[in-house]
Amino acid sequence: MGTRGIYVETIIDADLERVWAATQDPEQHVRWDVRFSEIVPEGAEDGAPTHFRYVRRSPLHDVHGTGVSIGERRRPDGSRTSALRFGTADRLSPIRAGRGYWRYVPTDDGRTRFITGYDYDSGWGPLDVVVRPLLGWATAWSFDRLRIWLEGGPAPEAWPLTSVLQPWRRDRPRASRTLRAPAGGTRRTDHLHDAPATLATLPDPRNDR
Repeated sequence: MGTRGIYVETIIDADLERVWAATQDPEQHVRWDVRFSEIVPEGAEDGAPTHFRYVRRSPLHDVHGTGVSIGERRRPDGSRTSALRFGTADRLSPIRAGRGYWRYVPTDDGRTRFITGYDYDSGWGPLDVVVRPLLGWATAWSFDRLRIWLEGGPAPEAWPLTSVLQPWRRDRPRASRTLRAPAGGTRRTDHLHDAPATLATLPDPRNDR
């Protein structure tokens, strides 16, 4: 994996059930998460890992990959988690394989702390020094896009990536509104140390077909 993982955290003024629905439904997920253009689940039994195919489209090239995920809806502390592994054989992809998690933590005042930590093997070698910060920014920007939507603001489609070129719009999504490291921590650390135990149970989706 890389020299440092990626961590993003935000607090959304919405209950855990709404955040879970907007992030676990593939059709809703791709509306706010700029990292994915399409996610197609391939079915799973209750409680079993879900395999999926994903696409990230761009004007120059479409990256296709596969993944596997598993969620925990009931934890003793009232939180939920979702763990995943993903990868692609596409030599043009900046990410060769990765793994990470989402954590959903209800707050005492009815809001939800939404957290991700993930890391990946680079497909572009030394150029990852540029790619990794961009992926971290894209994740943080997407989290704020989600927050705005679930707090009653415009739908995600109202904020295409080009909206970053509108600095006069104070209501636009901003990566700077999120936390990029845990409280008391730094960006240059292993952000998978707090991953749910379910992550270790997932197979490499590139080999498990």
